[in-house]
Amino acid sequence: MPFLAIDIGNTRLKWALYSQARWGASLLAQGVEFLDHVDRLSENHWASLPAPSMMLGCAVAGDAVRYRVMEQLEIWDVEPAWVHASREMAGLVNGYDHPGRLGADRWVAMIGARNRMLARGQCRPLIVVMVGTAVTVEAIDERGHFLGGLILPGHGIMLRALESGTAGLHVPTGEVCPFPTNTSDALTSGGTYAIAGAVERMIQHLQQRTGQEPLCIMTGGAGWKMAPSMTRPFELVESLIFDGLLAIAQQRAEAARGAAG
Repeated sequence: MPFLAIDIGNTRLKWALYSQARWGASLLAQGVEFLDHVDRLSENHWASLPAPSMMLGCAVAGDAVRYRVMEQLEIWDVEPAWVHASREMAGLVNGYDHPGRLGADRWVAMIGARNRMLARGQCRPLIVVMVGTAVTVEAIDERGHFLGGLILPGHGIMLRALESGTAGLHVPTGEVCPFPTNTSDALTSGGTYAIAGAVERMIQHLQQRTGQEPLCIMTGGAGWKMAPSMTRPFELVESLIFDGLLAIAQQRAEAARGAAG
């Protein structure tokens, strides 16, 4: 019974169709569409797909975009469901002061990262980094308790903020280097090292808290830009949101079967 996972970010929608709503299910199809063009999903990307029996999505864009996506889903007889952060889900305990206010993308990515780690037989503290329009750095202890996280601007926001607040600063993106000798390289290096420094600081905090060296998993469209500048070992996983949606979908499906039986 196919399962459709949808990730609506700030600029793009990503989707993946799996053979079933279960961790480790085989991937049948996947795609990406800019938010301006989601109204053509049913005619293009989804027209030839088998009808999913279950759909689960994670959305950080506004309600207007989500409703447009739901209209596209009307080609199938499937009930749209969207993830919202809660106190506990799929083995992760939410330590946010107000759990429901945690961004759905952060919550789902952490669930995906922890389930990915556990599937390999590991049980360690975990740092989850998402590098996109904004950057988030999350800390999870070895028991699966989300302790807290950092939010900082991504590369693009940093550059635009400097350009708007500094007279005459309008330069193209440069290269990352240890000792920048031009403004373009200085801006790019500064933003990259700011993100790398935030990750390093959170790793230190979590290691001091748990007494163990954390595993670090990174995701996001700009994650590859950070790879050469990271000081600690890390794993770059493109499908972290989908991993989380699979884990949550499996839990919901098992709960539904238990209630029915």
